[in-house]
Amino acid sequence: MIPGLPYRRHFKDLSDQEVVALAISSEEDDARIYRTYAARLRDEFPATAKVFDGMAEEEDGHRRQLIALHVARFGDVIPLLRREHVAGFYARRPVWLVENLGLERIRDEAAMMERDAEAFYTRAASSARDARTRALLGDLAAAEAGHGKLADTLTAEHLGDADRDSEDWSAHRQFVLTWVQPGLAGLMDGSVSTLAPIFAAAFATGDTWQTFLVGLAASVGAGISMGFTEAASDDGAISGRGSPMKRGIASGVMTTVGGLGHALPYLIPDFWTATIIAIIVVFVELWAIAWIQNRYMETPFIRAALQVVAGGGLVLAAGILIGSG
Repeated sequence: MIPGLPYRRHFKDLSDQEVVALAISSEEDDARIYRTYAARLRDEFPATAKVFDGMAEEEDGHRRQLIALHVARFGDVIPLLRREHVAGFYARRPVWLVENLGLERIRDEAAMMERDAEAFYTRAASSARDARTRALLGDLAAAEAGHGKLADTLTAEHLGDADRDSEDWSAHRQFVLTWVQPGLAGLMDGSVSTLAPIFAAAFATGDTWQTFLVGLAASVGAGISMGFTEAASDDGAISGRGSPMKRGIASGVMTTVGGLGHALPYLIPDFWTATIIAIIVVFVELWAIAWIQNRYMETPFIRAALQVVAGGGLVLAAGILIGSG
């Protein structure tokens, strides 16, 4: 063992008792994760929350079986052995990393948890030295493999087609309100509002580096302003638009990106090369905005294109005229 470095056991070196202890702690963790998902989803997606409640109860049953085996073979004292103590053992993502993501992401994470558990029990059963331990671990591997069927059964019981469609629609709506709408507003503001100062500076100075600095300042400043404005304008409690922090990040980042898109070409020393590329980038940005409006906001594409491209074109022309005057 090297001082200062964490020491991990190798799975092949674990005794039967340690394998059972590891399985007990893993089942406890998984049940806790499922209950956390259920609590996170209960208000918005009650039917899916019941599915995760059922999955947690199933893990509790596995834990009780393992504890009974441990008491019968090794006694009442269960060694403290967790996933992080075993080299190469599968890890669980922190719940806070997953629970704030979408409904489908949480469902996918649960499916991956079951696959990991099945692989662990299969390997543990193959290396067990005691027949009773091998039999239980093999049964648990089969149970984890069958959790897809359990999930289907629980889904059929608690989550009918109508409920699932309703929850999927609610999840999509929440994604649009929390991320897409603020991000789209930021992208539009960053792409359009910075056109005039950037191109005015370009045609007034003819200096690509100075133009880039103006564009960088305008983009970052607009991003900070839009981010704080979005976060402070609505706490989401009544409107249901979600976390103000998330909306502020989406709006601020996309505002900055929108402005930098046509500022970055001015890192090219040749003025006309930089300007032509910047104008091309502008029209790509405007068409992207129109596509997002059509895809997520259900705005007819032709109308969105006319509004965004025409408006952006007018701001671009204004900036060029002012800079050339």
